[in-house]
Amino acid sequence: MGSIRTCRAGDRETIVTIVNAAAEAYRGVIPADCWQEPYMPADELEHEIAAGVVFWGYEVGETLVGVMGIQAVRDVDLIRHAYVDPAHQGRGVGTTLLEHLLEAATRPVLVGTWAAAEWAIAFYRRHGFELVPPKRKDELLRDYWDISDRQIEPSVVPAR
Repeated sequence: MGSIRTCRAGDRETIVTIVNAAAEAYRGVIPADCWQEPYMPADELEHEIAAGVVFWGYEVGETLVGVMGIQAVRDVDLIRHAYVDPAHQGRGVGTTLLEHLLEAATRPVLVGTWAAAEWAIAFYRRHGFELVPPKRKDELLRDYWDISDRQIEPSVVPAR
């Protein structure tokens, strides 16, 4: 059994390692021009934290095995960068992190993910999220995220 805690500055290298290992699932699934190596460079993590993403982690013993961020943006909370070390996937780590963040949320919660990531969409649907219609999705991604038009096209927004 693990425990949840806020991530600390000393966790940043581990966060990047977890994100990049888990993001391998996207390789060959998302558009090739949306893939980068590494998927999340360390400087991008620093930028996300500076923009207000608060990362929570799931620990087994003293080892961080899953991370999920939450970012308050105007009138909503965004779930950001939800990743579990592949060796620990399918054990409830992501569910435990998401439930923890949802319990604290007092505003609508949105997630941005790749439309081709059917496993991610199914995960959010199991937790009460519904995909917003395509036109609204484009509006939400432009209003609440800082991403390119190219990234908007192959993305979806589960909302709860």
